[in-house]
Amino acid sequence: MERFEITGGQPLSGTVRPAGNKNAALPMLAATLLGDGPSTLGNVPDIGDVRTMLLLIDALGGAVTRHADGSVTVDPRDVAPRSLEPALSAQIRASLLLAGPLLARFGTATLPPPGGDTIGRRRNDTHWHAFAALGAEMDLVDHVHDLRANDGRLTGADILLDEASVMATENAVMAASLAKGTTVLRNAASEPHVQDLCRMLVSMGAEISGIGSNLLVIEGCDSLSGTEAVVSPDFMEVGSFIGLGAITAGDLRIGPVHHDELRMIISKFDVLGVRVDIDDDHIVVPDGQVLQVREDHGGKIPRIHEAPWPGFPADLMSIALVVATQAAGTVLMHQWMFESRLYFTDRLIEMGARIIVADPHRAVVTGPSTLRGARLQSPDIRAGMALLMAALCADGRSTIADIGQIDRGYERIDHKLRSLGALIERVPN
Repeated sequence: MERFEITGGQPLSGTVRPAGNKNAALPMLAATLLGDGPSTLGNVPDIGDVRTMLLLIDALGGAVTRHADGSVTVDPRDVAPRSLEPALSAQIRASLLLAGPLLARFGTATLPPPGGDTIGRRRNDTHWHAFAALGAEMDLVDHVHDLRANDGRLTGADILLDEASVMATENAVMAASLAKGTTVLRNAASEPHVQDLCRMLVSMGAEISGIGSNLLVIEGCDSLSGTEAVVSPDFMEVGSFIGLGAITAGDLRIGPVHHDELRMIISKFDVLGVRVDIDDDHIVVPDGQVLQVREDHGGKIPRIHEAPWPGFPADLMSIALVVATQAAGTVLMHQWMFESRLYFTDRLIEMGARIIVADPHRAVVTGPSTLRGARLQSPDIRAGMALLMAALCADGRSTIADIGQIDRGYERIDHKLRSLGALIERVPN
């Protein structure tokens, strides 16, 4: 186990390149199993969750090669329909994403319980409902899901997802791509990473229309080929660095980015007074930020809340909350998806933040607050990054334990921060 030792209060300046989108890389790696030949993905982030996914694919028989340029090649020709490795599945929630490809290609999939962040209940029912609509039956024994397609092959269907779940949408699209007939997927998630996956599947020979909307139509194919695709920049990491630049009084340049993926993120940071400039394919967070909460019309307290795309991403609520502690004024942070995601605010309060947790989903933040260094622990990927941000703008020295949680989602974060002027060291416990 390792920890971060941080001395806060240093301005962060320079240029930082965001890694590939974790939430795109994971389903795209799973989708390589649908091809009849090798696929190569570029800009794959070297993070904990990706490493675990590659080990899961390797355990299934996929030949995995990671190249020096950050790309990954997967040859799925020797993949066999065996149960996923339980210990690996327990490390990441994205192990679920292998269900769709295995079920589509082999007509069977066996899934031990997935892992992931401890942020409250994360229901998987939408996945099972979608698979059932495509003609799959399921047995559950000792928490292991055993899925099998009737007659050995899935059949297209008209499916209304009971929630716009990103991973359930991805699983359903992958499963439907090799199903017999047409699948209509309603209330589909449309996040950029879902779009990346769909475009990759099209390059493999799949027929998908409606990409970027909540209505996807998939014409099932008899086979898909290998392909080459590139993972988009991680807009969650971009958002994290926008917040970090705003609270550390530096001059930060972030890119390359996809600006159309950042419009709502920039809009909500603007509520906290964060100013950014656009320079070609980069975002610039200039120094001299004056963080002031922009009140709603009539002087009302504003609310920042998460929402499905194109709303503000749930994974950036923790980041925005830390920024709010440094902005003059009061704002309501409404995190409605998960009942445990705001628990990390206890650590911020110990550091000096003025936060009232109204209930498991809402917190009222009044700033600015002078934060003090503290001994901290990373509870999950995004809260871990949020606490890291707080430590970097705090007075004094902080220690963050269990940093493997941060490493699951952020590539070489300590190296990137040191290149910007941060005083941060990774040390063994």
